[in-house]
Amino acid sequence: MRIFTISDLHVDYPENLNWVLGLSRSDYREDVLILPGDISDDFGLLSQVLESFQGTFAKVFFVPGNHELWIDRDDFACSLEKFEAVLQRCKDLGVITDPEQLGELTIVPLFSWYDFSFGEPSKYLRRAWRDFRACQWPNHLGDDAEVSAHFLSLNESRLHNKNGTIISFSHFLPRIDVMPSRIPEKRRNVYPVLGGEGLDVQVQKLGSNIHIYGHSHVNQDTTIDGIRYINNAFAYPSEDRIARKHLYCVFELPERSLKLEAQIARGNAV
Repeated sequence: MRIFTISDLHVDYPENLNWVLGLSRSDYREDVLILPGDISDDFGLLSQVLESFQGTFAKVFFVPGNHELWIDRDDFACSLEKFEAVLQRCKDLGVITDPEQLGELTIVPLFSWYDFSFGEPSKYLRRAWRDFRACQWPNHLGDDAEVSAHFLSLNESRLHNKNGTIISFSHFLPRIDVMPSRIPEKRRNVYPVLGGEGLDVQVQKLGSNIHIYGHSHVNQDTTIDGIRYINNAFAYPSEDRIARKHLYCVFELPERSLKLEAQIARGNAV
């Protein structure tokens, strides 16, 4: 069983959607797919893609990104309501949004948002960043720091899943130093909305061996403080220099561990 990941599919672009729908329905039947968000803000397209992946992979894991929580083209009262609707749709389709053990491996989805711990957004960013217009939050979540704290609080019960190798994943970045040093200074104006340091505190507490994230559209596979951080974004059609545009295998689960898990479930382990 192989563990693949792809993020930031943005299937609102027809060529991106065609790539998803064109994946082999036979090559990945024994494999797992981790989706760290930003498939589409369109609820119907999101459902179509998740359903397609369910017919392609043995198991599909997902966390919503910021695009999934845009409501400026939806009938949802607030972004938190849409978040709950997305999780329910995943449950209906059999897409996994909770931690799950696969033999000697545990996969842990982590919810997240940005809290400006990577920097204070400029006036230009506050005007240009669509989240500030397309997302609406209930009154008890007064700012993005409180939104981030809310999503991190949903993860607290997930931080005790310790079983062999741990792969966690989120949409947002857990630390800013996963961004390559080659990024030009003028491109770093978006850093404040890339993630938050509180997420990495949870990744460290969980003891993740691998943490997968999305959002930045800058593909990366690097090890920092003993944790392997991976971003495999499909990204926008024009972003062919910073994105791989294909599935990325991050781990392969030994067949023995899966057989042992099945034996334990049947009560036949010795």
